[in-house]
Amino acid sequence: MAEVDHKKTYKESAIEYEKMIAREDYQGNLLKALKEITPLDAKTILDLGSGTGRIERLVAPLAKRVFAMDISLPMLQVARDEMEKHEIKNCIHTVADHRQIPLKSSSIDLITSGWSVCYLVDWYRSTWKSELVTAFSEMRRVLKSSGKIILIETQGTGFEEPHPPEHLRHYFKYLDELGFHFRWIRTDYEFSNIEEAAELAGAFFGEEMREKIVFKGWKNLPECTGIWWGTTHELKI
Repeated sequence: MAEVDHKKTYKESAIEYEKMIAREDYQGNLLKALKEITPLDAKTILDLGSGTGRIERLVAPLAKRVFAMDISLPMLQVARDEMEKHEIKNCIHTVADHRQIPLKSSSIDLITSGWSVCYLVDWYRSTWKSELVTAFSEMRRVLKSSGKIILIETQGTGFEEPHPPEHLRHYFKYLDELGFHFRWIRTDYEFSNIEEAAELAGAFFGEEMREKIVFKGWKNLPECTGIWWGTTHELKI
């Protein structure tokens, strides 16, 4: 079965993607976990791979300023519209790559990146480690000496316990080797009905997921989410 082309999704289906993402973590576990890891108040935050603003919307009401960066302009345009809708005015949206961050050195308190760094592994399967080395080097450059990195990645969609995607297991092992702390939480999707769940989640996760949702009768789609974090002093980057 052919894989969904997420590059195409991020370029051409940002609005549809946002409709799905808006249903995730109806339990409110993610913001709670972030606040347990580090204070967010009055921080200058860089959200890498910000997309349509999933993490940005959580941290911006507490932060001093948020730099939201993504390689997809259509995704950032949706994010900008969402910020305006919620009258959040402390965010700056910029098209940028993880490996070349257009910010001054030692200017950021906290870097967040949700479901994004993994694409340096998925899209560059023969050079993934060197891509990560470059990205982490850039993160370290822009962070203040006491700065912290928080990475958020899937631990399995459609599973109630962690079931990491096979093609990302070596990436997660590498994060462990770099000294990242780790925990996982549930960030389940809540849809209006089974049909909406199948339509929105199936468009992003593929036909197999669509069929699983219908077979299971899921209005709520289970999602396991991993969180890795560490300070510049702790991490081997």
